[in-house]
Amino acid sequence: MNPVLILYYSRTGHVAAMARHIARGVEEAGLEARLRTVPPVAAQTEVTIPPVPEEGPPYAELSDLERCSALILGSPTRFGNIAAPLKFFLDQTGPLWASGALIGKPAAVFTSTSSLHGGQESTLLSMMLPLLHHGMVLVGLPYSLPELRTTSSGGTPYGASHFAGPGGDRELSPEELALCRALGRRTAEAAKRLKDFR
Repeated sequence: MNPVLILYYSRTGHVAAMARHIARGVEEAGLEARLRTVPPVAAQTEVTIPPVPEEGPPYAELSDLERCSALILGSPTRFGNIAAPLKFFLDQTGPLWASGALIGKPAAVFTSTSSLHGGQESTLLSMMLPLLHHGMVLVGLPYSLPELRTTSSGGTPYGASHFAGPGGDRELSPEELALCRALGRRTAEAAKRLKDFR
């Protein structure tokens, strides 16, 4: 099977850390995880960035989405919404929508916030909208996962989340880690079951 694509934008490293734990969950389910990121956007159009990031995973290309067996999107919250760099990338996926390349593939979402009530669920929901337009099948986290009922920080049925704290100094809690790995496992398992679903 094709890899599960974990596509994210991370400014302070918390979303990137979540992505690595989600990748572990994907691999626990027996599929390859492919990490990709997106470049930042700038207010000045003359600003250019190198074609390859200085560190971390490569920048995503549309072909990464076309060839994946599942997609897991991650973004920090920006006023309860998806961050502009990831939204900018998704806005360029019109050709994939036109060809139906993502129809029937499973998808999931994850986020990190600096405050406990900083829009985790609304950010996750905002990331789901383009996935639904692409005809993808959403994977969430069921309450049968004990960490979803015991967490006092991040974790929602809509997807994995993390409370990073106002200074960004909170590490992922044991519950948040477990939910990240569960999201990866569940999405990979869905990919195996839905490989012929179009």
